[in-house]
This record gives sequence, C-alpha cells and structure tokens, in this order.
Amino acid sequence: MTFALATTVHRAIGGAMSLFPPATCSRLIVKIGSALLVDPDGAVRRDWLAGIAADIAERTRARQQVAVVSSGAIALGARRLGLAKGGRGTLEDAQAAAATGQIALSQVWAEVLAAEGLTAAQILVTLDDLEDRRRYLNAAATLDRLLSLGVVPIINENDSVATEEIRFGDNDRLAARVAQAAGAGGVVLLSDIDGLYDKNPALSGAKHIERVERIDAAIEAMADTGSASGMGSGGMVSKIAAARIANAAGAHLAIASGRIDRPLSTAARHSLFVAEKGASARKAWLAGGLTAKGRLTIDAGAARALRGGASLLAAGVQTATGSFARGDVLDIVGSDGVVIARGLSEYPATDAATIVGLGRDAQEAALGYAPRSAMVHRDHMVLL
Repeated sequence: MTFALATTVHRAIGGAMSLFPPATCSRLIVKIGSALLVDPDGAVRRDWLAGIAADIAERTRARQQVAVVSSGAIALGARRLGLAKGGRGTLEDAQAAAATGQIALSQVWAEVLAAEGLTAAQILVTLDDLEDRRRYLNAAATLDRLLSLGVVPIINENDSVATEEIRFGDNDRLAARVAQAAGAGGVVLLSDIDGLYDKNPALSGAKHIERVERIDAAIEAMADTGSASGMGSGGMVSKIAAARIANAAGAHLAIASGRIDRPLSTAARHSLFVAEKGASARKAWLAGGLTAKGRLTIDAGAARALRGGASLLAAGVQTATGSFARGDVLDIVGSDGVVIARGLSEYPATDAATIVGLGRDAQEAALGYAPRSAMVHRDHMVLL
C-alpha cells in the first residue's frame, strides 16, 4: 500500500491508534479469542461484539476492508451440549462442540453486522486448505472477491472435521495465514492480554514490549505458553509464531487487549511486530507453511551456498527423509537440525534418496535419466 493511501485511510478513521500500522492498511485481518467472545458461563458477550461490529462498520466506511478470524465455536457448543472442560476433554467432544457452536456463532455475527448495514460470510478451513497450494489459491480468490464486494468474511478452523494431525490448533496462526492469502497489510490479535512482556506478566517487574523489529531467540524466549482464560488454545508462543508468518508476508501484526469496549477504535497499549519487506507470493506461502512432506539435511558448504542465493544441489545433501512427490514442500535443515530453508522438491522421495551426495555425472548413472539442475531450485525456496 502506498503512503498516500495509508494516509487517506488513517485520516478517514479519525487517527485512531495513530502509531498502529495495522489501523492504516487497506485490508485488515482481526482475530478474536474465545475468552473475548464467550463469558465464563458459555454465553456470547453480545454487547461487546456489537461494539466490534460498530468498529468494523466505521473502518468499512473509511474504505478499509476487514475480515475476522473468530474463535468461540467450541466454547459455545460445549455450553449447549453440557460438555466438561469447555468441550476440549477429547477430540470427539471438541468436534461435536464445534459443529454445534459454529451455527450459533455464525448467527450472532450475521446479526450484529447486519445491524450496522454489513453482510457477513462464513468460511471454514482446515490446515490442508491453506497448506495445499491449489486449495490455498482457491481460498485466496474467495477472500479477495468477498472483500472487494464489501462483505465481512468470518473465518474459523473447521474443528468439526479437523484431527490432531491436520489442524492449526490455534486461530493466531490461522489469522496470519489468512492475512497472507488475502494480501492484507495488517493483523490484529485481540486477546486477554495487551501484548508481549519480557517475562510472564503475572510476575513482578515484567516489562511490556511495545515494538519488535525482528523476531529472534530473545523474543521467542519471552513467550509464555499458557492461555490465561482456559478457553483458548493459544498462548504467547502461538502469537509469536503468527507474527513470524505475517511479517514474512509483509503484514504488520499487533497483539492488543480486547478487554475494553470498541478495541479497534480506541488508542490502547499493544505490541507491534513490524513487517519485513514482502517476499513473492509463492515464497511467502512457503515461509508461512506449518507442515512439510519431507526433510533434507545438508552440509555446511551447502548451507553457505543457500545463504548466498544458490539452489540446493544433490551433492550438498546428506540425507533425504519422508514420503514426498515432486513439487511437495520440504524442510531444509543444517547438520545441527535447525530448519534454515523451505522449498519445493524437484524429485520424488525415492529418486532424491538415490542421488544424495552425488555429483551431476553420478546422478545420471544412478537415476538412469538426465538429472534436474537442482534438488530444490532457488526460485522455489525461501530462507527462514
């Protein structure tokens, strides 16, 4: 987004949250946690939600397009079904609660948005919908069309069919992936905490972190895995993971408290994770992926070559593990086991394993056909 457009949007919304880049982008993703939507008794906090709808309407009139990633289905369904542990006692309970609660959640969103003259749409996704490239592009096209029509998409993980092996597990990372698919410039994670602290905020002397230019080991060490409400599935670890995904795609991400009325139009303390220079769409999708079909372990020379912008050659690969086909996503790791890159394989698993460590001439003899130029080409790879 150009500076001129950012300034126009910013002025139109009355300068709210003036040091808050997500407030000025042309397309915004807002994630709302379960504890904000649902009270401890399992009822929807309708008055608070109506305030959110009013905020969204205000931003829509200012020409900002807004999509919402909304938690709450499991919490609502658990109340209606009388399930223990908020519906999270077993996977089967969570699936049943989600199926029951999602229809109620969608109805509430449709009603509060309609009261502001807005139309809601529901999109339910699984991890595979955003990890598979073709399905990801389909989801991106649907989001783009809805937003261009002035519709407010309400997005949630399809918990009624997701399993432990194929699920996001938290809506923080889902929001970041949705932002990437929608080409959004900003993400706001509304939660029960007002941002990142250098240690657990319940401890004496904890310091609030206002701005993060780069997510490194020191920032990750500040995260606390707990969810304060007991309703949600994410803690600060998931929020930092979401920030990494969003930032790599060129979107700013803010963690802000939703424990106030009208949180999207009220200047309040928050933690801002500043976006990196946007990568290409394909590379941003690769960087934001949460799953890989296989793993290539490489030697130190190959790692240096990748950092210098080279493709990954078979000669620098030490091991190839996993069950993958040509075009599948692979993690590329150093000898210390740390993932340094991610890319699309030029070979199926059996052929990749056959040519590990071999030079080009030896590869042709081993494969029985002319080898490709690389195991993973630099145009289909992103450094992490």
